[in-house]
This record gives sequence, structure tokens and C-alpha cells, in this order.
Amino acid sequence: MDLNINQIYKIGRKIGSGSFGDIYYGTNTITGEEVAIKLESSKSKNPQLEYESKVYKYLQGGVGVSFMRWYGTEGDFNAMVIDLLGPSLEDLFNYCKRQFSFKTVIMLALQMICRIQYLHGRCFIHRDIKPDNFLMGTQRKGSIVHIIDLGLSKKYRDFTSHKHIPYREQKSLVGTARYASVNTHIGIEQSRRDDLESLGYVFIYFCKGSLPWQGLKATTKKEKYGNILEKKLSVSVETLCQGLPQEFVEYLLYCKNLKFDQKPDYLYLAKLFKGLAKKFQYHNDHLYDWFAIRQTNNLFVKYFNSIKYKDQQRNPNAGNRKSDNSIDISDIKVTAKDIKKLDNYIVLRLLTMRNFYKSIHYYSPLKSSALTDYNVDTVFMNICNRDYEISNQTCFLKPEDIIKINHLYVNDNKLVPLEFAKIIDYYKYNNLEIIDDENGHMVSDNNEITTTSQGKYSVIKN
Repeated sequence: MDLNINQIYKIGRKIGSGSFGDIYYGTNTITGEEVAIKLESSKSKNPQLEYESKVYKYLQGGVGVSFMRWYGTEGDFNAMVIDLLGPSLEDLFNYCKRQFSFKTVIMLALQMICRIQYLHGRCFIHRDIKPDNFLMGTQRKGSIVHIIDLGLSKKYRDFTSHKHIPYREQKSLVGTARYASVNTHIGIEQSRRDDLESLGYVFIYFCKGSLPWQGLKATTKKEKYGNILEKKLSVSVETLCQGLPQEFVEYLLYCKNLKFDQKPDYLYLAKLFKGLAKKFQYHNDHLYDWFAIRQTNNLFVKYFNSIKYKDQQRNPNAGNRKSDNSIDISDIKVTAKDIKKLDNYIVLRLLTMRNFYKSIHYYSPLKSSALTDYNVDTVFMNICNRDYEISNQTCFLKPEDIIKINHLYVNDNKLVPLEFAKIIDYYKYNNLEIIDDENGHMVSDNNEITTTSQGKYSVIKN
């Protein structure tokens, strides 16, 4: 789109869509600073961008709220210029194979509750809480969650008198049906409690990868909304949170029991997740899952490059290698650029876990409790120098992920990646073969890996 905004901001590629308009990448032609530009047709029957710009301006100064730089009309468009942010939580969720660890969910929950508290404290409710409307910052603010898309937000009380809006019924559904509260479906006027209930559904979605009312079939939107409401009413909070820590149940029950005009106890809700973090011995270090995955990808790129170099050194005339930048892992062709599509992707998480987490927990759909199913003492090999490393870290894995890793030996619920060397092409250059001996030990030509009296795994070099 060939358009300059306010004679300063040059519009680039489209990067997203909001409730009432499209969002573009922009550049300040004077300073070179990157911005986001939201456009709306000036001929729109129900223009919302001016209202949204006023809300942004009113909320300015809050942590996790974009700075509104300019609003006005340019040509056939209303335009709003705000800070450029990073990926949405939905984008990052997809990047992480559609499941976050409990640690990441807890760290996000603490920030998201704070954003909602700030919004409510400034007399507004959001009314469209969903992962797409929370974005991570960039550069120095890369670990800060930002709340966006305020076009559907509404003032729920007077700025001066703080008088709450009246209770009403027969209201149309505003927001996204997947995350909407039950009261919103029924047609009750939204208030603070509804934002928080929607947030609870987002947390469960992050842990489990989906919600029970996703994918319901219907011929009309009205019928679909009705089916979603019916499913939400039929699934108890306990069933919805099955396999998750009790704190998730307590969060949702608290939100659902709030009265229409009652002020939520945000501190209590935050304490639920802070207590859960303490129970798991997590630190709020902002080391999210996607950071671990990015580092893993970098490690594999480094490994691929080293393989290419060593292959050239060993076989200078070899021309039959499949690709300069690919190897086979469990009969799956893998490239550095496409590493995140691996079926046995959990291997990558295991590899990087030692650098990020003392422990890592995931929801397990096959058990009633996700916290004690798979206590895994893992043995890692450094893929760069190929020296054995012993890790006493503990992790909890999803059973289906264990099934996906063909080259792992499972005994007494302990996952021992003894053939991890094979995954990183170690055997090819060292001609090692790992087998079971009579005692159940896994041995190779040069090393034996066995268990100690404490149940830990050690490497014995012959």
C-alpha cells in the first residue's frame, strides 16, 4: 500500500487484523523507528478506530499498554499509529507445538492478570480476551506481555463517581465465543468478572492445547454459539481442569461466583499462581518455552554445520549426502529451518531443558494427575562436543510424547535417552552400537550406562 501517514510514517506490509481494521508495519521516515499502523475505512458505517485511539490515550503510561503516537484521517482511511510489538501469544503457542509448560502458563498468567487489573482500574473492561490480543514486546521489553485491540472495550463505571453500569439482559454476544464467559453467552451485560473468566479459559487452553467446545459443527453462527454454550454448561469446572493443578479450579470457581458489580480480588488470583510457582520451585525469570526452543534450534543449526564440516574433512570427494543442511532423525527428514515440525519435538525440549529449567511440567491427557506421572531422570549428551553429561534434573512428560521417541529406553517410568547419540548422528562416525545386556543395562563398545543406588544414571567409561 503506497500511503504515508501524517507525512511521517510510511506503510509497509500487513502484519495482522483487529476487531475493526487491519494492522500494518510502518516506519518513521525521519527517525527510522518501527511502528504499527492500524487502518480503518473512513467510509465505515460504524467507525471504531477513533474510539480505540482515545482508550489507548487514556490508558497511556500503564505497563504493557502500547503508546498511541498519532490518530487522524489520511486519504480514504482513519489511521492510528502505535508502538510496534512482537508476536501474539497465539503465534507463540503455535510455535511451541500448541502446548505451553506450566511454568510458562504461570508466568504469563501473572502478567495477564496485572494487565486486566490495570484496565479495570481505569474503568474499562476489555470484552474480547483471547491469546491473539496479548502480544509480547520487542527488544528490552521482549519479556513483557502487552494487551491490545481495545476496539470492543467498554467503560463499566463513571470516571468521577465510579458508579457501575446497570445490570442488563438480552445483550448480543460481544467478543470471541471460544473464550466468552457463560453469562456473556446467556446475554447478560459484561462486567469485570467476564474478562477474568475468559482469561481462565485462555490458561486452560494454553495447558491442554484446546477447549472442549472447539470444533463444534453448526450451520449458522447462532446455532454454533448455542452449541458452545450448551457444552460450557455441561462441563463442570472440575472436569474442565482435570489433570491440572487445583489452583486452576479455584481460579475459575472464584471468577464464576463473582457478582455482576463486585470488584475482583486480583491479588488473590495472582497469589494462586504464585503459590503454584513456589510449589514447583519455579522462578519468574521470564525464560518462556519459546526461548528454549529458539536456543534448541540454534544448537541444531550449529550441529548441522559441524556435521557438514566433518563430512567434508572425512570424505572430501563424497557427493551422496542428502543435503548440506539436513539429516535423518527417526526416518524423518529434518532441516534446520524446519526443525520445529519434528514429530518427536520433545527431544529438543529435553535437550534445552537443562539450560532453562530445574524442572518442567506438562499437562497429561491420559492421567488424572499431570504432576507425578513421569518422573524422568535424564542423561544428556552435548551435541557440540559429544562428551557425556549427567543431569539430575527432573521433568514430567506427556505419555504421547514418550511414545513418539522411538530411540528412548523406558524402564520404571524413567526415560533414558541412551540412543540420543543416534539421533544426533553420533553412531555414523563412531560405529557404536547400544544394546541390552542380561542385566537390563544398556552398553556400547566404549561405555556402559547404568543406575546408581539412588536411581540416578551414570556413565562408566571403559
